[in-house]
Amino acid sequence: MNFKIVAHTDIGIKKSTNQDSVLMKVAQTDYGNVLFASVCDGMGGLAKGELASATLVRMLSKWFEDEFPKMLYQGVSLEVLQRSWNDLIYQANSKISSYGNALRTNMGTTMVVLLVVGQVYYIVNVGDSRVYRIKEELEQITKDQTVVQREMDLGRMTYEEARRDPRRNVLLQCVGASQVIEPDYFTGTVEPGTMFLLCSDGFRHVIAKEELYEYLTPYRVFNEQAMKESLVYLTELNKYRQEVDNISAALVRAD
Repeated sequence: MNFKIVAHTDIGIKKSTNQDSVLMKVAQTDYGNVLFASVCDGMGGLAKGELASATLVRMLSKWFEDEFPKMLYQGVSLEVLQRSWNDLIYQANSKISSYGNALRTNMGTTMVVLLVVGQVYYIVNVGDSRVYRIKEELEQITKDQTVVQREMDLGRMTYEEARRDPRRNVLLQCVGASQVIEPDYFTGTVEPGTMFLLCSDGFRHVIAKEELYEYLTPYRVFNEQAMKESLVYLTELNKYRQEVDNISAALVRAD
């Protein structure tokens, strides 16, 4: 399977630093091309969130370069990935927590990771950055680990109430500031022509799902130039609508 990949990140209209970090890699292997991508949204005073997300992205990049090749030749499965990624997340949580203690501040980061091997995708999520699958429709694969999502799951809040609730950014857990982390895992098959969008929450707060699909449909963004133009357009639309957070997105097309 071949991959087209683009990413775009923007500091936004209010913050003084960009605390998002984005990782995208494609590796040629004996088993075909492999796609690895991640978006991490850091939080913490001044540049501390940037340090948290960058630390996690560096650890993910090192994992892909050092650990994944051995796993690939031994056979990739969700169970094997869960063990390996859980270890990485716990190590990152300890490292970022130690940084925060030394700096006398709380700092942490969300994470979404997408790995595509053969015709199978694997996703891990902590926090409220998201992965969408785009083909005939735009489908949210990950589930936000937030207070408002928990309230919706319990039937105590509607979707429209959640969109307006001041707690919409309150996370139930993140890497670096949680004593216990329970990542969510997802897997499925990838059909040719499928696209994946990874994004921080700043990319999708003020843009409707229908608008995302309009500008990111595979029938419209069939090459990397068109993919990049769509991400830039949607980022600028976010800023025009007064989104105050950092804005980051990674777009993958599998053919």
